Amino acid sequence: MRENNGARHSVQQAMRWLTPGIKVKRWLLLAVAGGALFLNGFGRLIGSSPFLNFHVNEYVNRQLIGRDMISPVTIEWVFMIAGLFAVYFGIRAWMRSIVAAVSPRDEQRLVDVVYERRHLARGYRIVAIGGGTGLSTLLRGLKDYTANLTAIVTVADDGGSSGRLRHELGVLPPGDIRNCLVALADNESTMAELFQYRFNEGDGLSGHSFGNLFLAAMCGIAGDFDSAIKESSRVLAIRGRVLPSTLSNVALEATLGDGSIVRGESAISQSTAPILSVSLIPENCEPLDEAIEAILAADAIILGPGSLYTSVMPNLLVPGIAQAIEQSMAFKIYVCNIMTQPGETDGMTAADHVRALLRGTNRQVFDYVLVNVEQPHRLLKRYESERAFQVRPDVKAVSAMGVTPIYGKFVSETQLVRHDANKLAQSLMKLIIDKLEGRGVMADVPQIVGGQASAR
Repeated sequence: MRENNGARHSVQQAMRWLTPGIKVKRWLLLAVAGGALFLNGFGRLIGSSPFLNFHVNEYVNRQLIGRDMISPVTIEWVFMIAGLFAVYFGIRAWMRSIVAAVSPRDEQRLVDVVYERRHLARGYRIVAIGGGTGLSTLLRGLKDYTANLTAIVTVADDGGSSGRLRHELGVLPPGDIRNCLVALADNESTMAELFQYRFNEGDGLSGHSFGNLFLAAMCGIAGDFDSAIKESSRVLAIRGRVLPSTLSNVALEATLGDGSIVRGESAISQSTAPILSVSLIPENCEPLDEAIEAILAADAIILGPGSLYTSVMPNLLVPGIAQAIEQSMAFKIYVCNIMTQPGETDGMTAADHVRALLRGTNRQVFDYVLVNVEQPHRLLKRYESERAFQVRPDVKAVSAMGVTPIYGKFVSETQLVRHDANKLAQSLMKLIIDKLEGRGVMADVPQIVGGQASAR
């Protein structure tokens, strides 16, 4: 039995070696071809030089072939096979020594990491647009499917640690950027935990997170906010990239149902009257060129999840962003929030969210919307006591606007009600793959994803 298991393991190892994807075998074949050329040239050199030719072959021929111990053809094959085995075991032992030096406790894990990174590098080009905790939740799930991720993040935040740094140092708000960087960090390492560490005491430090301070300091060193993000991305070894939608110092302004105008993201989210529309001040801010390029080159564009008016919409109000999304040939989908937000989306249904985005941009920035139909249980009463309720999934009203509703179960209840990162990413990737591989997403009926079979 043990011998059978050993043989099966050897076969599995051989099949794993034959699997394409990590770009090793092509270079090995090149090395073999180069070795053959070297041996051919070396043989010619020995044969043509009286000083280097020690007549080894003639001696072997006299001892073995001359005494009829072995045929000339057989000895050539013996030498070739013995040479191949020597090369194979020599290279294998050499590679094992290198791997053991780098990772002495887990050689196989290092191989798996290399293979995984090669695989993710060939993933679909996905652009995720938004801010807040919703976008970071989405990124945390998607990074397991592709490394070609671009997060386009709002910079209109003016509250908390980000707002303080913005007013005191004049830097763009780093909070949402920091959350996205940490979400994309490889295995969310100790360095990622350090970025999320928040000081609870100390004059001037209390309330600040280390990551916000790091980005602010890096901005001073690198010269601008965009360069600071890139340097921080290298420190965290993130999968993908994080881009601000604009490098302009913008503020968010809202017109409320009672006719009043409120300025500032934190003030808008605390308004009592319903929000009619939002705008950026100044309106003529410039989009980041890399953000536009990423949108136009994307295979899929995902809006949300996140605060409707203060996380998702500010990105779309940057001139050129919504236009680029509409022009892009990508698969475009909006992920609707699970719960309403007091002061921002009171009483709004899924159709109301869709309508607000389409009217606010006056462009068809998405063709599909992902709607949660699972009701929270453990935290529902707490949310209702804070005037937050589940977003009603009125999928028929969504369909009437020419947008295909796709619904499923995505609830995660920990300290807050959020989308489950894994369920959300798995469902989105299934939709993206179906669409891009030509299987299509049916437009006449809603589909069920997220733990249930697709209704087709």
